[in-house]
Amino acid sequence: MKYFALGIESSCDDTAASIVSSDREILSNIVLSQVKEHLPYKGVVPEIASRAHMNYLDFAIKQALLDANLSLDEISCIAATGGPGLIGGIIVGTMYGKAISSVTKKPYIAINHLEGHALTSRLVENIQYPYLLLLASGGHCQFIAVLSLGEYMLLGQTLDDAVGEAFDKVGKMLGFDYPGGPAIEKFAKNGDHKRFKFPKSMCDRKGCDMSFSGLKTAVRTLIIKEIENLSKQTINDICASFQFTIAEILKYKLSEAIKLYEKIAQAKTIVISGGVAANQYIINELRNSLGGSDYKLFSPPMNLCTDNAAMIAWAGMERFLAGKFSNLDFCPKARWSLYSNPVISVKAGTHVIDL
Repeated sequence: MKYFALGIESSCDDTAASIVSSDREILSNIVLSQVKEHLPYKGVVPEIASRAHMNYLDFAIKQALLDANLSLDEISCIAATGGPGLIGGIIVGTMYGKAISSVTKKPYIAINHLEGHALTSRLVENIQYPYLLLLASGGHCQFIAVLSLGEYMLLGQTLDDAVGEAFDKVGKMLGFDYPGGPAIEKFAKNGDHKRFKFPKSMCDRKGCDMSFSGLKTAVRTLIIKEIENLSKQTINDICASFQFTIAEILKYKLSEAIKLYEKIAQAKTIVISGGVAANQYIINELRNSLGGSDYKLFSPPMNLCTDNAAMIAWAGMERFLAGKFSNLDFCPKARWSLYSNPVISVKAGTHVIDL
């Protein structure tokens, strides 16, 4: 029997609704961008985002059903992002999900946004558990051992800025529109990555914890120093050098994450997900760094790297098939750890992670 999940995503600045089937078909995937609303501020304004979600979500859900040629009665479950993220938007999406569930009497499933990213590649590639995940986005940068549905082990994470956040802030320093990541990748293609040498923070340490705030500060210091000579070529070179340094840090930390991962699992699969996975330079650098190893690296299609509801619908589908539903008294969460249940302990560098 085929089942259908309606996914709702409203954790940041994109209002999204999607329907996927238990056969891994994406029947619809509606994403309504709020870039124009936030463009004057060169970043996301939470209150503006919340109001936009209220204005857009009804249309997004109706369009998702229309594109999928399904009615609400034919939907098997309703999955909505319950956190983490901007609390206003999460409340909007959660209330919509609960309301639809209450009216249709279909199961409601609150989805951790990070779990959505973690499982996206299983939707498009049918990847089997377990696998090593690098989740790199505007708000998160983590190495995770994905052991099974609901069993996730944190191996390492950024201690300050996320990779995507660093891209956006450097883009803002250079005067690029929000989001800055795509612009940096574009300008870097015409730049010399050897011209400027930026610090590769924590690459002299074992383990896969990371730091990007020092790199961001170094770029800012350079921009101030070069402000009088900030030609188009200099901007290209800054972008190329910054992007190169990010890739070098991630390559080293991936090698460290593999060492930890191999202590708990043997499957030779690596998944990169999140908005940064849309950066083809970084993906290619990480893939090339694996050399002749047995590891295979996967990343979702570009339209599933950034926030979308297809990943939420699929995470909902996996939980629906496993009989893992949520109660209608679920409370939306601005912060929501993916690692709430103890799984295993592993020595990482000089400390032990107990989940």
